[in-house]
Amino acid sequence: MLRARPRRSNIDASAGARDEVARIVGYEAIEECDALAPERVRALPECVPPERGVLEVLAGGGDQEAVTYAFVDPALQQQLFGDVPTVTLANPPKRNAIPSAAWPELEGAFREVAARPDDRCRVGTGAGDDFCSGADVSPAGGGAAGAGHPLRFMRTVAAAIDALHAVPQPVVARVAGVCVGAGLNIALACDLVVASADARFSQIFARRGLSIDAGGSWVLPRTVGLLKAKGLALLADIIPADEAERVGLVTRVVPRADLDAAVDEVASRLAAGPPLALSSTKRLLNQSAKVTRSQALEAEAQAQSVNFGTRDTAEAMRAFVERRTPSFEGR
Repeated sequence: MLRARPRRSNIDASAGARDEVARIVGYEAIEECDALAPERVRALPECVPPERGVLEVLAGGGDQEAVTYAFVDPALQQQLFGDVPTVTLANPPKRNAIPSAAWPELEGAFREVAARPDDRCRVGTGAGDDFCSGADVSPAGGGAAGAGHPLRFMRTVAAAIDALHAVPQPVVARVAGVCVGAGLNIALACDLVVASADARFSQIFARRGLSIDAGGSWVLPRTVGLLKAKGLALLADIIPADEAERVGLVTRVVPRADLDAAVDEVASRLAAGPPLALSSTKRLLNQSAKVTRSQALEAEAQAQSVNFGTRDTAEAMRAFVERRTPSFEGR
């Protein structure tokens, strides 16, 4: 996973680009180069772990330049559209089931954005027609013991989920198609869930002879209440998007054709908001179940006292008086 953005070398994506990129990152072939058809490719040799090849592919241009980080085995990709980075689970043949080896990469992606204040919002989604069918514990996906003992593997899952919950910036889940098991609990770890009308949701673990995991035992009752959480987890029903919205698993349901536009609208609004204030609000809400009313009031007072000293609050006050839209800097 990318840990930094070092100085990069530019490589023309014309004839011989694959061989040159492969030489720089230490691989004989980069399978995704042709498929992604970039206008140009930039290799990242200084931050490529010896066991994983990483490319940054730039397509398009202008203010909405798209950036994709593609692995040689791209179970996880990142795209950047303006101020809104997107983490994409990319295993379409298995409905974006997450291979064992990809969980540390997922953890790295979330810890990276937490350390980058310029990323004001993050979107999580799945490649193709689905969000995520959970962990890929098949032999081809590395199995539950892919990292040794199953407990060690489950701790890599837990670390990734914990990193997602700890992201201080708002995170939006873009959900289409299948969203079950660990995939559902990844979506619930996000702050807003925008789903297509054809999305399907399930705490499917019991159907596989498993108990709930990926943070579901913590986030599900806090989202829908204990009684409803038990029904969803013990019966493992697959429910449609409108039912998911009714019980509180989903923030908004839109037609499939409108999903991208709806997510872009929500993410753009969050990215344009006051970063420090939004981060504080998220933290206050997330910790609300663990504090008393008096503790919550004190935490609010402390957070607000910080906001009063920021440039963003001063800008918001000026914009209100001048009847214009404020421009927030995160300062």
